[in-house]
Amino acid sequence: MNVFTLHLQSATQYEAIVDVTSFVGEDDSGSFGIQAGHARLMASLSFGLARYRSGAQTWQYLALPGALLYFVDNQLFLNTRRYVRDDDYERINAALREQLRKEETGLRHIKESLRRMEEEMFKRLREIQRG
Repeated sequence: MNVFTLHLQSATQYEAIVDVTSFVGEDDSGSFGIQAGHARLMASLSFGLARYRSGAQTWQYLALPGALLYFVDNQLFLNTRRYVRDDDYERINAALREQLRKEETGLRHIKESLRRMEEEMFKRLREIQRG
C-alpha cells in the first residue's frame, strides 16, 4: 500500500502522522484528494473540515480556520494558525461551529470598537471646526 506522511503544524502544535493513505481538503476551487505519489502541489485550504485516512483506520477529521497545504516527495505539510483533530464527525463539526461562533463574536466586537472610534473622531473634528 502506498502511503505518505502528514505534518500538521500550528502556532502551538506539531504532529507527524505516518502511513496516511489519502487526504481530502477544499480550496476556493472545490474539494480535492491526495494519495501517495501525487505531483507537487501547493494550495490554500478554506475554512472548514479536511479529512485523512491512515492505514486501515476510519477517517480522521481536521477543523481548520484555513491552512497552507504543500505536498512534495510523499510529505504533506499543513500549516495553520490552529487545528482540532478528531475521528468523530459530529464532535469535530460542533468544534468547528464553536470556533466559527467565537471568531464571529470577535469580529463583531472589533467592528463595534471601530464604529465607536470613528464616532469619537468625527465628534472631535466637529469640535475643532467650531473652535
